[in-house]
Amino acid sequence: MSATDLPKIELHHHLEGAAPPALIRDMAKARHMDISGIFGPDGGYAYRDFAHFLRVYEAATSVLKEPADFARLTETVLERTAAEGVVYLESFLSPDFCGRCDLSAWHEYLHAIAEAAADAERRHGIVMRGVVTCIRHFGPDAARKAALCAAETAGDFIVGFGMAGDESKGRPRDFAYAFDMAREARLGLTVHAGEWGGPQSVREALADLRVDRIGHGVRAIEDPRLVDHLAETGVVLEVCPGSNIALGLYRSWADHPIDRLRRAGVKVTVSTDDPPFFGTTMTREYERLADAFDWTDDTFAALNDVALAAAFCDEDTGAAIRKRLEGKNA
Repeated sequence: MSATDLPKIELHHHLEGAAPPALIRDMAKARHMDISGIFGPDGGYAYRDFAHFLRVYEAATSVLKEPADFARLTETVLERTAAEGVVYLESFLSPDFCGRCDLSAWHEYLHAIAEAAADAERRHGIVMRGVVTCIRHFGPDAARKAALCAAETAGDFIVGFGMAGDESKGRPRDFAYAFDMAREARLGLTVHAGEWGGPQSVREALADLRVDRIGHGVRAIEDPRLVDHLAETGVVLEVCPGSNIALGLYRSWADHPIDRLRRAGVKVTVSTDDPPFFGTTMTREYERLADAFDWTDDTFAALNDVALAAAFCDEDTGAAIRKRLEGKNA
């Protein structure tokens, strides 16, 4: 079976970060916005390093002004993601970018996204669920507002809460109140850590935020005791190898620690993060991992088992996705 044909689960994915450059250019042109500086000669997104990447990301997102824009974005992204064999997707949605964390506006944006996701499920078979995500470098107060949006809309579609952004800003404990709000709403919890912040950032996230999953987490490999702890406790890492390599965290696929983590007993999954920014797709991730580490279809099937068990969706949805993974009609 080809990598494209393999059914896939993706848990670490930013909806805005999956916007094709052509879509963002079209929207900018329609609004007479000049964002030409965020694109390279090839028409793709261009950035120098992680800090610059965040600025380019926010500039691209600034084009998305209305709920209808997010509906169009969702439709486009899910069609492309389904074409890569993804049957279940958890995508990070930020109220900061959807109505500036105003609860009334957030409801309107979320309705547009959820409607587009339901239509994509009918047309393409892909199931999407949302994980509300605060932005770390926007600060703890903004995180509380995002958590309120998450708590007020928790349910069948909004299934989790997390935090993305610049790991160098603040400490995990600064955001504990926001995560406590989301926990009280019975949302699954995840946080970006162990990408730029090092293994200590993973330890602090686990201790101070009590999350279910860690976004990235790959620098845990630098601390053998932490690796043992992750393996023993079953904390799941949402690993995005192509993203890590594109941003210069590792030099090559062969250098990436995902295989070492997996062999050490850590539960890992595979995702694309912000696919057009990093020149990747889920198919490409699978192909490059197979080339680098001789992973087989059985390896990827085992990773999808981990991902499904770690997914924040309800049991009925999980059971339907299990049938898709097994090649049965849901």
